[in-house]
Amino acid sequence: MASENVLREIRDRVLYLTLNRPEKLNAITADLMNELLEQVAAAQADEGVGCLVIQGAGRAFCSGWDLTPPAPPNEATAGESEASGHGTRPPEEMTIREDIDALNARSSRWSTLWTSTKPILVKVHGYCLAGGTDLALNCDMIVSSEAAQFGFPAVRSMGSPSTHMWTYMVGPQWAKRLLLTGERIDGRKAEQIGLVMQAVPDAELDETVHALASNIAGVPYDLLAQNKSICNKAIELMGRTMLQELARESDAIAHKS
Repeated sequence: MASENVLREIRDRVLYLTLNRPEKLNAITADLMNELLEQVAAAQADEGVGCLVIQGAGRAFCSGWDLTPPAPPNEATAGESEASGHGTRPPEEMTIREDIDALNARSSRWSTLWTSTKPILVKVHGYCLAGGTDLALNCDMIVSSEAAQFGFPAVRSMGSPSTHMWTYMVGPQWAKRLLLTGERIDGRKAEQIGLVMQAVPDAELDETVHALASNIAGVPYDLLAQNKSICNKAIELMGRTMLQELARESDAIAHKS
């Protein structure tokens, strides 16, 4: 499965998916999202894959959504653009209902990561901001460098997270601090509050993640799938799916500010 936006490599039954837009600090586009989620879905049927790792090329994991204004659609691409949830009109030109529909078409797709029956680790260096946190927080475990930077700066001027795992991860007080201020925190603080599972020195990040991922990949698939499933069900009992819908509606309302 050839891809320019997402590179693929398997080592020791670990599938590494590398976001490959280093010149844009791996900012997310519709194409990158499509290719990443296609790779994750394909891995479900690949008996040679026991665990996945999502990482970023270059200086950062992911700086968020690419905010470069899109080119006007032509007849061949207009339908494709709307179907992917990436219309050409900015949110301020949409009605709230149109904005919610666009967010539902786009951001709800991160659930592909959450529902993957194979564990997905995220390896963060550099920046993990805004839409990059939507991606990361829908995976199973995050390991970062101590110097990595996490945050959702858009809450100061543009909107709110269109997915919401923050309160589950860090509790209400830290979720409010990060989402009411737009502050960034480093990997050390992120580990302390539970936003990431582990933070390590930059030089140890690759080895630490591969050791964990290959250890997981050695467990039979049926056991991995079931143990991931029961953990996820615990979060679902706390209302995760409904909260994601409410988060998209909240973002659409926030856009009107």
